Amino acid sequence: MISRIDLRGDALPEGAALRDLLPRAEFDVEAALDKVRPICEDVHHRGDAALIEYAEKFDGVRLDRVRVPAEALERALAELDPAVRAALEESIRRARLVHAAQRRTTHTTQVVPGGTVTEKWIPVERVGLYAPGGRSVYPSSVIMNAVPAQEAGVESIALASPPQAEFDGLPHPTILAACALLGVDEVYAVGGAQAVAMFAYGTESCAPANMVTGPGNIWVAAAKRYFTGRIGIDTEAGPTEIAVLADDSADPVHVAADLISQAEHDPLAAAVLVTDSTELAEAVAKELEPQVRASKHIDDRIAPALSGRQSAIVLVDGLDEGLRVVDAYGAEHLEIQTRDAAAVADRVRNAGAIFVGPWAPVSLGDYCAGSNHVLPTGGCACHSSGLSVQSFLRGVHIVDYTRDALAEVAHHVVTLAEAEDLPAHGAAIKARFGWKVPQQ
Repeated sequence: MISRIDLRGDALPEGAALRDLLPRAEFDVEAALDKVRPICEDVHHRGDAALIEYAEKFDGVRLDRVRVPAEALERALAELDPAVRAALEESIRRARLVHAAQRRTTHTTQVVPGGTVTEKWIPVERVGLYAPGGRSVYPSSVIMNAVPAQEAGVESIALASPPQAEFDGLPHPTILAACALLGVDEVYAVGGAQAVAMFAYGTESCAPANMVTGPGNIWVAAAKRYFTGRIGIDTEAGPTEIAVLADDSADPVHVAADLISQAEHDPLAAAVLVTDSTELAEAVAKELEPQVRASKHIDDRIAPALSGRQSAIVLVDGLDEGLRVVDAYGAEHLEIQTRDAAAVADRVRNAGAIFVGPWAPVSLGDYCAGSNHVLPTGGCACHSSGLSVQSFLRGVHIVDYTRDALAEVAHHVVTLAEAEDLPAHGAAIKARFGWKVPQQ
């Protein structure tokens, strides 16, 4: 069901050579650009009419408008299962606790007497959030996008989610209920690349946004790439992935269950176990079979994901080698199921989020840990972070110098300007002192 990669015996290669040995899904965003480009430009030129047409073409629904009416949000919340509402409210509460602590404050540094630099954090003015609506419904993604934007102080927040034929062309009611709980009242029944285009260009119904965040399929990722530079984005999210670093102390039942939990998302989802224990590898492989048989989404998601080239059990000589492998892999979600797991987790450099020990599974982070589940995929955790309050803030430096403070450093500025063959830069300093720079 799941392949094996044996990296024991020989010294592990470095850098890209090691990354090339590890499993990874094929996710060609560049190829998808050719297909999303005409869709995006059609939305640019025809606005709401194009969005309505694509809803019929891609989602099988005929809309008369793309904005979700307020009463639909209210009705979705009123009809929400009380247990689901309680779970969403607890997820929101915990997410707010964590993200409120990420707020940045203005800080002023006195560089010299009379010379200060202040770093001021300014929230993005308007953000478009995307909540997927394909194989599953993701109200949790509404929370993970909206909460950090709200805690950052973003004034204008809109959300798009695909229209659903079974719900009269509205997004899934649980998505709408989550929006209502969060106070997000500007919601659009628009999916895919066309939703990103709506936020990037604006239409008759929707004002343009400065930034778009949220997970989606390859068409959403391609549209984000297409608009990079025009709008800010969080990341080009690829298929979800889990890596588990485990030794012989790990429970194979837990490990197998956690691998399946991510495989459940998508046939391209990646599930990777890195271990120095052949006994654990055998036990996990054996345990996968009955657990998969007992799962719901076997044929369309779980089995293809576990048997795909993106999933594997990777055997290594020891924990040090295992750490090198998971750092090279840069997993979206990394579980540490070893002895002294906290100390091992502290040695990890590259991961979107790290889950420590047997009682912190990825599923907890997906919903109720308080952490954010919008995380870098495809190895991007080697250089990028997950969504946070910081994602929605811009740091602006405010420089304030008196005449004396400028005079003190003027000769250095002129010297550096002339060293770079930019004499006008130096002249801008000299002009303030009658073309004579004070000598120190």
